[in-house]
Amino acid sequence: MEPALSVVIGILVACGAYLMMSSSLIRFLFGLTVISNAINLMIFAAGRLTYGIPPLVPEGAKTVDGNVANALPQALILTAIVIGFGLLVFALSLVLRAYMTFGTADSRRIREAEPEHFGAAPAEAPGPAPVSGDR
Repeated sequence: MEPALSVVIGILVACGAYLMMSSSLIRFLFGLTVISNAINLMIFAAGRLTYGIPPLVPEGAKTVDGNVANALPQALILTAIVIGFGLLVFALSLVLRAYMTFGTADSRRIREAEPEHFGAAPAEAPGPAPVSGDR
């Protein structure tokens, strides 16, 4: 089961990377979601796929006997789902703001809409006033 899940994870990562390299911001969001789900599957597979009972310690015992499910990957996946959803909502709000500002969701057209001097240092920064007189 793990080799098949590894192939599925690889396909999901490849599809997510392909979508994220697109010029459309909406496809970027879909790629981000697909990669997030692939990482969740990877965490799930890292916890070993076993059919077992819940990891409950019986009263009076110090350890669990038998084949039990590993609870740590399940807790990590729940946390990753919440973080992934928060990231998706934040990225969606950024894409919505970019669409409202530039009128397009195409990253190439957004780049063309930026002014040429955006982020560049001023050509001539004002310096201290020259002082007349001897040194």
